[in-house]
Amino acid sequence: MTINNDDLLNSIMESLNRIENIKVEDIPNIDLYMDQLTTFMDEKLRRTTRYPLDDKILTKTMINNYAKNDLLPPPVRKKYSKDHLILLIFIYYFKNILSINDIQTLLDPVKERFHVSDTDGLTLSDIYREIYALEDEELTVVEKDIKDKYEKSLKSFDDAPEEMKDRLQAFSFMALLAYDVYVKKLIIEKMLDGFSETEEDGKSKKKDKKNKE
Repeated sequence: MTINNDDLLNSIMESLNRIENIKVEDIPNIDLYMDQLTTFMDEKLRRTTRYPLDDKILTKTMINNYAKNDLLPPPVRKKYSKDHLILLIFIYYFKNILSINDIQTLLDPVKERFHVSDTDGLTLSDIYREIYALEDEELTVVEKDIKDKYEKSLKSFDDAPEEMKDRLQAFSFMALLAYDVYVKKLIIEKMLDGFSETEEDGKSKKKDKKNKE
């Protein structure tokens, strides 16, 4: 099987250009029923899936499970607010690399801003807007990093038979990308473990203090 690595890179870069994150201004300010919520998320995130015709963005079962696992506050009178949608967008991206428990730990401080009004200080919308801006800037950095890894992979297996070279260099490219994800996932997990340990220490100290009293 022959692989044109230049075509592969061009395809990847085109897919990056198609990434269109949901702006906070695009999120409805009115509460939505379950069907309206899943329709909105499907319309906005369909292009991010590997198999757009088959992949599920969000289902009723998924959303109910998120609420059951305390990732998402329950709806109010069967309706979901803008804050619900923001949390669901975060969950959608995090679930690709993190466990449910890790996502819960990651989102805990963010959920404290759930249903905080504009007059009360930092809201979930404010947090989302800040993260969106950072991610938008990061895309340029990601594109450069991908191109650098691609150029590095083309220098590998230089002595391999011609009929195997493209495939082996493509393997090198994907291995570099996978290793990058692996290392960053380890970093995230290490940070989350640190958060969990800090919270447990805090709970233990409060318990000891209460027992002494």
